[in-house]
Formats: sequence, structure tokens, C-alpha cells
Amino acid sequence: MSARAVISSARRIVVKVGSSSLTGVDGGIDHGRLVALANALAHRHAQGSQLVLVSSGAIAAGLHPLSLTARPRDLATQQAAASVGQGALLAAYTQAFVAHEVTVGQVLLTADDVTRRSHYANARRTLERLLDLRVLPIVNENDTVATSEIRFGDNDRLAALVAHLIDADALVLLSDVDALYDGPPSRPGSQRIPVVAGPDDIAHVEIGGSSSKVGTGGMATKIEAARIATAAGVVTVVTAADRLTEVLTGGDVGTLFLPIGVRGRSRRLWLRHATTARGRLVVDDGAVAALVQRQKSLLPAGVIGVEGSFLSGDPVDVCGPDGTTIARGLVNYSSAELPPLLGRSTRELAAALGPEYEREVIHRDHLVIL
Repeated sequence: MSARAVISSARRIVVKVGSSSLTGVDGGIDHGRLVALANALAHRHAQGSQLVLVSSGAIAAGLHPLSLTARPRDLATQQAAASVGQGALLAAYTQAFVAHEVTVGQVLLTADDVTRRSHYANARRTLERLLDLRVLPIVNENDTVATSEIRFGDNDRLAALVAHLIDADALVLLSDVDALYDGPPSRPGSQRIPVVAGPDDIAHVEIGGSSSKVGTGGMATKIEAARIATAAGVVTVVTAADRLTEVLTGGDVGTLFLPIGVRGRSRRLWLRHATTARGRLVVDDGAVAALVQRQKSLLPAGVIGVEGSFLSGDPVDVCGPDGTTIARGLVNYSSAELPPLLGRSTRELAAALGPEYEREVIHRDHLVIL
């Protein structure tokens, strides 16, 4: 079966739409565009597929009520606009889908929600249950509470991680450009790239940033999202929002990114792509070998330095003696607790300080080699 045929027959699909594909010339939500998107998704939903929509637009929807003429630059005003706009955006989706007798549900996520073990499992369980109930989840980053330290950064990456989280068959990234081109689309002679089999296929491509006044993404973020998704075995398409129906029916539109990895859930993908390290642990050569070659946990005996300020459960980078980052993991101790423990065995620590200290600094289940 061809990759495009996989999309036309996919049981579970994640679709991401950006602010620029939902807004009009005035920067506010264009309800005609939103309804057209809902119509295309509802048609596929009626055929039995399970769909998750990752939708930007909350901040854009909040601009007019707050008398803002452009996306605010400071985080506090962005959060205020998202707070006002998120309800309006969900109401618009609810109205658009109810015409097709499709129930929608809102799921707001932060990076912190899906990297800590219990939160990750809960996010997966919630989405799975919504899909089982034939609800169409509408996912967005929780901009109202996310801080600069715990943000996905853009919904393209969030969509790729959601596709991995629910073991989706396909990911569709909608843009205001109909495909990836081998040069700026406005340049005469630029050609659509129909298929990308691996990074080498687009190594020569000139990638621009976002030109949107209301969004944060661009083609570069979509390529990065496609890299994350295809590494998890999920076939991915980048195309324009008005080509969605053609994509879902297997049409030769947009740019198709072929999967290069094996499908299957692993929280390590989230740990690698959805976290920002709060500090660093410097380890000796023996610990480097134990982590990289033997896939062991990180023990206090192998740690020779602590940098930064972090709490137990926070993501931290693990660096070799030369400063090279080799791994990232969720640490079991705070930065204040660790210094007196360095270089000591867990048995020694348990005897001196109590059995609760007979634990790893980072368990191998919560560690990803970079």
C-alpha cells in the first residue's frame, strides 16, 4: 500500500491547523475558513475514522475582544488573549461540528503535563477515551498557564507529539502554502517537492520562517514536526488548509514525508522533543559508558557536578566530562539535595541517610540518549 493510500484508509488521523489558516485579513477568526475545515473533518469522521484536531487560533480569537491589532509580543498579554479567545474558538468549532452531529471536546496541554510520568499517561488515557466515545478532541497548548520554560513553542511540534502519543496512522499539517518547494514559492521556477524519503532529500532546500502576523510557525517548524512524526513511524503530509479533502482521499497534493521509524509509544520521544532542560549534571567517563553503552540508570556515584536550579522530577541534561550533552532525563533529586550525594554509592547513602536515598539520580526508564 502506498503512503498516500495509507492516509485515505487511515483509522486514526491527527490534523493540525495554524492561526494563519483560520484568520482573515483583519487578523480575527474567519468563520468561513473554520466551517470549511470542520466540514472536511466531519465528512471523514462520518466514514468511521478517529480524528484529533490540533488547532491554533486562541490568541488570534482574543485580539478583537481586547482591541489588539496584532499578536502581542509579551507572554502576559499573549496569555490574556488566549484566555479570552480560547472559549470563543471552541464555541465556533462546537457550532460548526454540531451541524454534522459531531461532538467536540477541548484538551489543553503544556509540555510539563506530558513529560511527567503520571501526566503523560493521563493525557494518553483521556485522548483514547474521547476517541472511543466518538468525540473529536480539539487540542491546543494551554497558553494561559504555560511559561517560557514549559512551552512546546509551536503547535506543529505539539501535533507531531500527539500523533505519537495516540499511535496515529497519519499526521496532516495544514499551512497557508500548498506544499514544500525547492525554493521560495513566490520565486519563478520553484518546484513542489511531492515526496520526502529522508533528511537528505531536502538538505538543499531554502527554508523560510513564519510570515504570519498571528501565528508562530512556518515551514521550518513543519519540517521539524514531520521529522518527529516520521521518526515515530507516522506518515506526514504538509499542505494548504483548502486541500485537506484531497489529502484525506489520497490525492497527490502537498508534500508527503515517508516514515523512517517504527510506530509504537514511548515517553522518551516526548522527553527528547517536548522538554527544556532546567539544569545539567556532569558525569564521569564510567557513567557515560554505563548510560550510552549499557543503557543503565544514572547513580550518584557517577555524578561529578551539578549546574542550574531544578526540582525533583524536572528534566535535566546529562553531560560528559568534556561538556558534551549525551542524554536528558527526569531527575529524582533537586539541585539542592544532590551535592552531598555525589560520588557515593546508593548502598552507602542508604546506610548513612536512610532507605529513601537508595535510588537512582535518573532511572533508565526516564532517560533518553541524545
